[in-house]
Amino acid sequence: MQLEKPPLADLQQAIRNVPDFPRPGIQFKDVTPVLADPRLFAGAVAWLMEPHAVGSIDAVAGIEARGFLFAAAVALQLGAGVVPVRKAGKLPWKTYEASYDLEYGSNTLAVHTDAVAPGARVLLIDDLLATGGTAQAAASLLGRLGARVVEVAFVVELAFLKGRDRLPEYPVRSLLTY
Repeated sequence: MQLEKPPLADLQQAIRNVPDFPRPGIQFKDVTPVLADPRLFAGAVAWLMEPHAVGSIDAVAGIEARGFLFAAAVALQLGAGVVPVRKAGKLPWKTYEASYDLEYGSNTLAVHTDAVAPGARVLLIDDLLATGGTAQAAASLLGRLGARVVEVAFVVELAFLKGRDRLPEYPVRSLLTY
């Protein structure tokens, strides 16, 4: 199925700014309006998968929770599997875990120990890049599995938080930058 790519300005107009969420002083970029609009959601998927050909990716890893939605749709288009990278305690099988700091706290991510085979080509996706801690933890977990993270892609990047600086060993791409 060929997906059409709307202008990125259309995606940007749909992103909702939510002040003081999840804590006072945080300006949350809400991508759910993009998900709710079939044209924009399909467009975001098309933009996220754009540099990757069908068969060039073995798995698409999505970071909990909105990253799951984009990753699953991209994986279907690329003919790849999906790897959920979840918060600790949410996966039912043996896991590896990595802790990280957020701009407003800390957390721990987990991935199944058999999520991908060593040498697998993995595209890592999340909705938003802020400080880079979440993506760095997810990428390190995939590396622990022996995967080769070919790119870390985001719908939104908050450039002023310099999150991509924490991912120097990976190609990083964002559709929209604030």
